[in-house]
Amino acid sequence: MTTSTLIRLFSGLTLALLAAVVLWPRSAPMVLPAAAAEGTKTLVVAGGCFWCVESDFDKVPGVVATVSGYAGGTLENPSYYNHADHIEAVEITYDPAKVSFERLTEIFWRSIDPTDGGGQFCDRGHSYTTAIFTSSLEERAIVERQKAEIEASGQLGAPIVTAIRGPVRFWVGEDYHQNFHKTNPVRYYGYRYGCGRDARVKQLWGKDAWGGIDHSGS
Repeated sequence: MTTSTLIRLFSGLTLALLAAVVLWPRSAPMVLPAAAAEGTKTLVVAGGCFWCVESDFDKVPGVVATVSGYAGGTLENPSYYNHADHIEAVEITYDPAKVSFERLTEIFWRSIDPTDGGGQFCDRGHSYTTAIFTSSLEERAIVERQKAEIEASGQLGAPIVTAIRGPVRFWVGEDYHQNFHKTNPVRYYGYRYGCGRDARVKQLWGKDAWGGIDHSGS
């Protein structure tokens, strides 16, 4: 075997190994949410694929951080491969001086299909169902009012099935899920387009999709 052939072989094996390291899923939760800055608040929502919910809310002015994880179930220490009765969720940390809880939930309703009780878009099953987790009676009243107003408008053409729930323990997801739209943009955008998420949101909500937030490069 010639020296040039050995070099090409070694280079190919090196690239393959690097690709495997970058793309191979890791199961242990490694990323912890950053300590909340003084005066910030959190909101936990479930809107199907947590990669997409993260990406949507990273675009909202006033949002400080988003973290993908699991919520709503009883299993301790859930993981991507074992989260039983949990659903994929995102913890949104926000500055209430810049964006309100009401505005965030207004955007959330308009970034999902709240009439779908079997999952979201191409993702089917309980893990991908939708929910808003409120932390006070005041927050719950806001969300219930929003739901009633949307249903009364008749815009969706079907009842809303998104759950409105109380306070929840949020479990941080694996590190490779965090900021997936930034760390793996090709895989992320291919998935999002192929899943039909944006097309369905636009079909449902029209000009109100994503609450009017600029969604270019979602």
